[in-house]
Amino acid sequence: MTAADAASSLTAALWRERRAAGPPVGHTFKGAYADRWVRFHSLPGSKRYPESEDEYAVVLDRYNTVLDELFAGGDVFVVTMDWSYTPDGPAGFPSPREELHPGGVRWWTESDTDDPDPESHTHTRLYADRRPWRRGCIDDLLCAVADEAVVEVFVTDTELRRIHHPYDGGADVVLATPAERDRLRERHSAWLSGHRSGL
Repeated sequence: MTAADAASSLTAALWRERRAAGPPVGHTFKGAYADRWVRFHSLPGSKRYPESEDEYAVVLDRYNTVLDELFAGGDVFVVTMDWSYTPDGPAGFPSPREELHPGGVRWWTESDTDDPDPESHTHTRLYADRRPWRRGCIDDLLCAVADEAVVEVFVTDTELRRIHHPYDGGADVVLATPAERDRLRERHSAWLSGHRSGL
């Protein structure tokens, strides 16, 4: 086993220990951690996709501002995803994931095999690397997320206490406690949805 494999195994074990409510799949975080979850929108007026350099700058500033508050001064895991019809087959949809996350090591496979037809089975594959958090260090990846060129990306500290899941249009953030979530939500109240559900 290589050092990368060992680190990945520890990460998977830590996820099962700390995040037993569900798998490490970004779109599930809202339901699994509703009492510590908040969603921020990436652009004024809840606009979904940036269309100019100025709008990309706003998107990156909002992503990085929250990421800095969560992770400045520490290491993070950056996690990306692809999926396939077989556990080790080619990705089911082309994306720039490998180009944007070349250091990602596969550490988790979440398989959906409920359908009796094996041709309908899918396998979500997650890749992680560890790095010191620095503002701007994943800007290319964040821009691809904003364009929906890659999906199910998330960033977490090495103890998995806080999670930032950017998506096209915003970011779902899971905090360590409800009180911490409330403080973050208040600091960036201008970026919240006007919808009662917070979506």
